[in-house]
Amino acid sequence: MADSRGQFGSKFGFIMAAAGSAVGLGNIWRFPYVVGQNGGGAFVFVYVLCVILIGLPLIYNEVALGRITGRNTIGAFKGTGGNKFWVFMGAVLALCVSFFVLSYYGVIAGWTIGYIVSEFTNFIKDFETFKSAPVYVIPFFAAFMVVTVAIVLGGVAGGIEKASKILMPVLFILVFLVMIRSLTLDGAMEGVKYYLTPDFTKINGGVILSALGQAFFSLSVGWGILITYGSYLPKDQNIVSSGAWIGFMDTAVALLAGLMIFPAVFAFGKNPEEGTALVFKVLPDIFNSMPTGGRIVGASFFLLLCVAALTSSISMIEVPASYLIDEKKWSRKKSAWTVGILAFLVGIPSALSGGASEMLTTMSLNLFGSVKVGFLDIMDALFGGLFIVIVALMTCVYTGWIMDINKLVKEISSGAPGFEKPFIGKLTPAAFWVFFIRFVCPLVIGLVLLSTVGII
Repeated sequence: MADSRGQFGSKFGFIMAAAGSAVGLGNIWRFPYVVGQNGGGAFVFVYVLCVILIGLPLIYNEVALGRITGRNTIGAFKGTGGNKFWVFMGAVLALCVSFFVLSYYGVIAGWTIGYIVSEFTNFIKDFETFKSAPVYVIPFFAAFMVVTVAIVLGGVAGGIEKASKILMPVLFILVFLVMIRSLTLDGAMEGVKYYLTPDFTKINGGVILSALGQAFFSLSVGWGILITYGSYLPKDQNIVSSGAWIGFMDTAVALLAGLMIFPAVFAFGKNPEEGTALVFKVLPDIFNSMPTGGRIVGASFFLLLCVAALTSSISMIEVPASYLIDEKKWSRKKSAWTVGILAFLVGIPSALSGGASEMLTTMSLNLFGSVKVGFLDIMDALFGGLFIVIVALMTCVYTGWIMDINKLVKEISSGAPGFEKPFIGKLTPAAFWVFFIRFVCPLVIGLVLLSTVGII
């Protein structure tokens, strides 16, 4: 059982794995189109504030909750005295978030495999035609899920950590190179202006909720991932510095992705509000515009985009798999394959909602005044947005007011002794963190949710 559970071998490995769970399609695929749909620079401004003031305290909160118990998400709540309500709202719902996001996330990751192949074969003539063809989408989706399961089978240190330590630095390099190419396109500065110039009149409750949801989606807060990964973190590792690195790396990639996407959007006269297909319509044009080596760069980028998706998807499988390993005493092999196969089956409707099925493609949901069209976009709005925020709210209320938060303070201080040392008079970083977890985080998230559902 100890071998099935595993442990991270180093601080660097933990940071790369946790940042890998955060850095992925959420930054490069999701962040740019959410920015486009929420007013450009105004959204970016709110997003960065959400990461610093809300996301970072919650990263520490979830990692500490996982490490103090050394158990999966559900086990962490049970092990700290949570009753059935808190176990469901904070843990079961988080497990559902990871599982259902994985089901459609794998579909989008499968698209990246298709584009890798197409850079050499040119079989994708039009994105809309490609995503509506089950003969392509389903096999690529299945291939991605098989690779994801294969990595998880390697265990925490031998699979997740080993892959993340190699792949994440390379992703940073390629994103930076493509960003430079995008910024040199004619008309690119209009995209930079749109992206970085905030129009504060566009900030409303919907924009704030989207920013919070994106921060949680991207930072892996509210998924159960950081609780699970925290349970694999040795006691002598520094949660404070590790969490700061996770937040910094994730936000840096998101901001760089915007500088990669929006200059190209405006340079090629495309709509910045195109939605989930933005990356797959814009990036091929960037690569085709390169005088030499465009196909090689394109294939390399989509390969690394796929890899970034992998570093996230393995963490999504790990959340329910760790529950089966800890609570049901299943082997890692049985747990990983069961979760992977079920996620594939549940993801088929998302794969068919790109045009293969008229019903799944045209179905809509009015979510608090925002209409989502298509099964995949509906799933993203619910599990990739709203439910993540709810789980994050429930988790910080639980740790701040239900369990003894001083236990988490001591847990964070283990490996970070300066956390409880005064730095402004008698105030300590721990006191600030407790204040944010108890008051600031729940108040901000709670008010946004109440405003969104029309109660205030």
